[in-house]
Amino acid sequence: SLPKQKAQRYEAVKWVLVFAIGVCTGLVGLFVDFFVRLFTQLKFRVVQSSVEECTEKGCLALSLLELLGFNLTFVFLASLLVLIQPVAAGSGIPEIKCYLNGVKVPGVVRLRTVVCKALGVLFSVAGGLFVGKEGPMIHSGAVVGAGLPQFQSISLRKIQFNFPYFRSDRDKRDFVSAGAAAGVAAAFGAPIGGTLFSLEEGSSFWNQGLTWKVLFCSMAATFTLNFFRSGIQFGSWGSFQLPGLLNFGEFKCSESDKKCHLWTAVDLGFFILMGIVGGLLGATFNCLNKRLAKYRMRNVHPKPKLVRVLESLLVSLTTTVVVFVASMVLGECRPMSSSRHSGNDTLSLQDLSEDVNSSIKTFFCPNETYNDMATLFFNPQESAILQLFHQDGTFSPVTLSLFFLLYFLLSCWTYGISVPSGLFVPSLLCGAAFGRLVANLLKSYIGLDHIYSGTFALIGAAAFLGGVVRMTISLTVILIESTNEITYGLPIMITLMVAKWTGDFFNKGIYDIHVNLRGVPLLEWETGVEMDKLRASDIMEPNLTYVYPHTRIQSLVSILRTTVHHAFPVVTENRGNEREFMKGNQLISNNIKFKKSSILTRAGEQRKRSQSMKSYPSSELRNMCDEHIATEEPPEKEDLLQQMLERRYTPYPNLYPDQSPSEEWTMEERFRPLTFHGLILRSQLVTLLDRGVCYSESQSSASQPRLSHAEMSEDYPRYPDIHDLDLTLLNPRMIVDVTPYMNPSPFTVSPNTHVSQVFNLFRTMGLRHLPVVNAVGEVVGIITRHNLTHEFLQARLRQHYQTI
Repeated sequence: SLPKQKAQRYEAVKWVLVFAIGVCTGLVGLFVDFFVRLFTQLKFRVVQSSVEECTEKGCLALSLLELLGFNLTFVFLASLLVLIQPVAAGSGIPEIKCYLNGVKVPGVVRLRTVVCKALGVLFSVAGGLFVGKEGPMIHSGAVVGAGLPQFQSISLRKIQFNFPYFRSDRDKRDFVSAGAAAGVAAAFGAPIGGTLFSLEEGSSFWNQGLTWKVLFCSMAATFTLNFFRSGIQFGSWGSFQLPGLLNFGEFKCSESDKKCHLWTAVDLGFFILMGIVGGLLGATFNCLNKRLAKYRMRNVHPKPKLVRVLESLLVSLTTTVVVFVASMVLGECRPMSSSRHSGNDTLSLQDLSEDVNSSIKTFFCPNETYNDMATLFFNPQESAILQLFHQDGTFSPVTLSLFFLLYFLLSCWTYGISVPSGLFVPSLLCGAAFGRLVANLLKSYIGLDHIYSGTFALIGAAAFLGGVVRMTISLTVILIESTNEITYGLPIMITLMVAKWTGDFFNKGIYDIHVNLRGVPLLEWETGVEMDKLRASDIMEPNLTYVYPHTRIQSLVSILRTTVHHAFPVVTENRGNEREFMKGNQLISNNIKFKKSSILTRAGEQRKRSQSMKSYPSSELRNMCDEHIATEEPPEKEDLLQQMLERRYTPYPNLYPDQSPSEEWTMEERFRPLTFHGLILRSQLVTLLDRGVCYSESQSSASQPRLSHAEMSEDYPRYPDIHDLDLTLLNPRMIVDVTPYMNPSPFTVSPNTHVSQVFNLFRTMGLRHLPVVNAVGEVVGIITRHNLTHEFLQARLRQHYQTI
C-alpha cells in the first residue's frame, strides 16, 4: 500500500543499510584479527625466548609454566564471557541456521551476544585452543545484520532513534542472511562464497532481489577488512593485499622444478580416494563429537556454571601440555629448503606468504635444520596451514601422522566446550596434514615425482572439512576464492562431493547434529518420497483455539493467558439458529453481519457470471443466461447464507462468542463447523488490548479506534507479554473488532493435499501457520513447523501403516 515514492525510498534505505552491515562486519573481523595477532605474538615471543634459554640451562618446566599461564588466563576470560551470555558459546552457525530457518533462538542476535562472541573468540584462539575465529565471524555478522537496521537494543535502552523502517520478521531475516554472508566473506575473503553459504546453509526462504543485496554486503565486508588490514600490517593503504582473515596464498610450482604440475588427470583418482577417506574421517569426528555433546548435556550442563569453566580450563591444560611435550619430544630435525637461500624463488615465495619461512621453529635442532613438529604446533593455526600448503621443506610422515592424530582428537574434544569456537580452521589444518602425508607417501614409496605437495594438502583440507560440515557448492567457491586458483575448481568440487556422499552414509553434518541435539524443529530442504502417503489431514492439529471477528475483551484475555499459540484463526460458526441469536445481541449480530458480507457463496458467484455473460452479442448465450436466471430466481428469495449452512450438520450446542474455548468442551462442541476468515497474530491481539482498541455493546463497530501499521509495529520485535499488561481500566464486556488487523488471505491448503506439497509451500513461502480449509470454507485444522519436522512425520507415517 506504500506510494511509489515511499517504496523507492524504502528500497534505497535498504541498500544503504546492507552496505553498513558489510562495513561493520568487516570492522568486527578487523578487531578480532588485530588482537588475536597481538596476543599470540606476545605469547609466542615470551615462550620462544624462554625455551631457547632453558634448552641450555635445563629449565624447560619453567617455559611450560609460562605457556600454561598465558593459555589458562586467556581461556578463563573466554569462559567467563560465555557465562555472561551462554548463547555465545560454540561457532554460532547452528543457531544462525535455526534462526534463518524460521526458529527463534532466545538471545541469538542480541548486542551482548556479539560483544561476548568477539571478545571471547579472540581470547580462546589466543589461548592456544584448537578453535578458529571464522565460524564466530559468521555469527557476529548475523548479529550485526539483525541489530543495525533496528537502531535499538535492549542493552542500550536509553538510546532511542525514531526509525520506522523494517519492522517485520521478513525484513530482519533478510538482513541476517546478508550479515551471515558478510561474515563468511570477511573470514575467507570470499564474497561469492559467502553469498552461496547464506543460500545453501543459512536461509530457508530466498528471493531474487535478496541475492544482489547479499552479494553487495559481502563485497563491502571484504573491501573494509582488506583495506584496513593491508594498511595496518603493510602500511600500504589501499593496496588490498589481504582479502580475508584466512588466506591460503598463491599455489605455484618452483621454476627450477620442471616436472612439477599443480595437478594432473592422474591425480584425480587419488583425490577421489582422499575424498572417501575424508568423508570417513569426518563421520568419525562427528560421531565422537556427538557422544561428547550428549555426555556434556547429561553430566556437565545440569551442574553449577563453574563446572563448565573448569572443563574449559581442563581442555586448555591438556592441549598446552600435549603441544609442548610433542614439540619437544616427538619432533624431527629436517633440513631447510635450499630455495630459502637461492634468491628469486624465495622472494616470490615470501611475497606470496611471508609467514612461511619466518615461522619455522628450530627448537633443539642444529643449524640449517628445523623442528617440524614445533613448526606446526608453535605457530598460529593460519601460519601452520601456510606451512603445510607452501613449505618446500619436507615434514616427516611420522610427524604428520602424530600431528593429525593429536589435532583430530583434541579439536574434537574442544568443539562444544563453553568458549566461542569455530571449526573451519582446525578442520582445514587437520585435513592439510592428512593431504601432505598422502603426498609424502606417494613421492617416497610410489615415486610420483610430478606431485605438488601443496595441492594434496589443499585437497586433504577440503576432504576433511567437507566430511565434517557436509557443505558442497559454497565450500567449493570459498576454497577457490581463498586460493585464487580457478584450475582447482574441478578437483575441489569432486573431492567435496565424494566426501559428503561418504559421510552422509553414516551420519549428518556437525551443525545438523548439534541442531538436533538442541531439539530445534529445523525443516529440511524436502521430505522423503514415502511421506506422500500422508495428507494434510493426517498431520494437522485439529484441536483449534480460535477467535471471532468481534470478540469480548474477557474472552481474548482468557485465550491469550491460557495458550502459547503465536496465531489464531478468525472464524464464525455455522449454525441454523443464527437468526434467533441476532435478536437483541449486538455481539452475535456483528459477527453474523460480517460473515454475510465476507462469505462468497456459489449461487452468488453464478449470478455474477450470468450477468457478465449477458454482455456477449450472441443471442444463444443471452437465451441461456435468461433461462439460467429463471431457474435461480426462487432460491434468491431465501437467505443464501442460510441455504448454504443447511447441510448435513445438526444444530450444535449454543456457545456465545464471548465464551473462550475451554478444556470442559465436549468433542461435539470442540469440533463444530467453523467458517474461516483469516489469521490474527498474538502480537497484534496484545497490541490491540494494550492500546485499548475496542467498542462498547451500545455502539457500532465503526466507533472503534483505528491503529495505523506503524503504530501496530511500534513495539517490534519485543511486544509486551499478556501477563504484564495492566488491563484494569478496560471493561471486560467491551468488544474488539479484529477484522481490520487480521490477514484475510493467508496461504491455505485442502485436507487432501499431499504432505510434499504442504512442505514445499510452507518452506518456500516462509510460513509459520498454514490453515487447512475444506471445500466449503470451514477451517478443520492448522499446520505449524512442529507438524512438518522429520520426527513428527515419521511418527504419523508409522500410525498410517498401523491403520492400514
